[in-house]
Amino acid sequence: MSATMRDVARAAGVSVKTVSNVVNDFPHVAATTRSRVLEAIEHLGYQMNFSARNLSLGRTGMITLAVPELSLPYFAALSDEVIDAASERGYTVLIEQTGGQRERELEVLVSARRRMTDGLIFSPLALRGPDAPTLEVEFPVVLLGERSLHSRVPHVAMANVDAARAVTEHLLALGRRRIALVGTFDPQGAGAGSLRTRGFLEALTAAGLEHPPALVGPAEAWTRTTGAEAMRGLLDGGEPFDAVFALNDVLALGAMRVLYERDVVVPDAVAVAGFDDIEEGRFARPSLTTVAPGLPQIARTAVELLVERLTAEAGAVDGPGLEVVADFTMQPRESTLGRAPRPSP
Repeated sequence: MSATMRDVARAAGVSVKTVSNVVNDFPHVAATTRSRVLEAIEHLGYQMNFSARNLSLGRTGMITLAVPELSLPYFAALSDEVIDAASERGYTVLIEQTGGQRERELEVLVSARRRMTDGLIFSPLALRGPDAPTLEVEFPVVLLGERSLHSRVPHVAMANVDAARAVTEHLLALGRRRIALVGTFDPQGAGAGSLRTRGFLEALTAAGLEHPPALVGPAEAWTRTTGAEAMRGLLDGGEPFDAVFALNDVLALGAMRVLYERDVVVPDAVAVAGFDDIEEGRFARPSLTTVAPGLPQIARTAVELLVERLTAEAGAVDGPGLEVVADFTMQPRESTLGRAPRPSP
């Protein structure tokens, strides 16, 4: 027969309540006691009955993940990571697509579908500061993306400014001085495009360089098609450039395709870098230099924060919203470094 919580309690010499506190990851358990309970769980092969737990707590055992669009590789990868992290904690994920539209993002917070789940991990694009009060809801919420709402809701973000600065510094270290920027941004905004552009311009300024307005290739939607259109505009404009920083990887891939069509060799004539480290970029030809924004950490942290709020005592999650900024890593590849020489036979 399968081991029960009572069996674990007996083996560890603690109460059933203590075992429950450990498996639910409550913080107020002594380290030695927690270790003893975990050893008993492993020795007995105990597996928690999540359905029974959720039923006893009046929960569904499901959480909602609301993202703009699953067809975008970043959000598809994010969803995979959130599903994996939630599964480890005994939760199932219901995914909502908002299309980045304000009306649909507001609907996520009040729809009947949302009430089918216990909490919400939310990546809004269209909501702004005045919308912050809409996040004051009766269920737990964790925000992803850029903190333009300044609410009390916990928030997990990318290091957009620092990471974009690192990408630009990489291009500058290779001797590139006329770097085109592909992607649309609001100079006064706080979205990903604006933050990444800020890091880009900060790196140029630190190097004593200005950025000509003619070296911006606007792209309203961040897709391969708009990246390609932006690159055609830059090439047809006649302003010389020796590198491209695209505000995400799919823009960079679209831009690289047009450079190939125009017989512009990457990276010999023009180096190209993106942002997000999507899988497609690793297998592109040439492989795409980019920055990995810490996607697994973002997903796992968001799930952990949400579960903490689900299990916290009443009032324990009041106060200013916690902000966690994920670590990033540069991923230099062939689109800026060129192909590594083949070993001699």
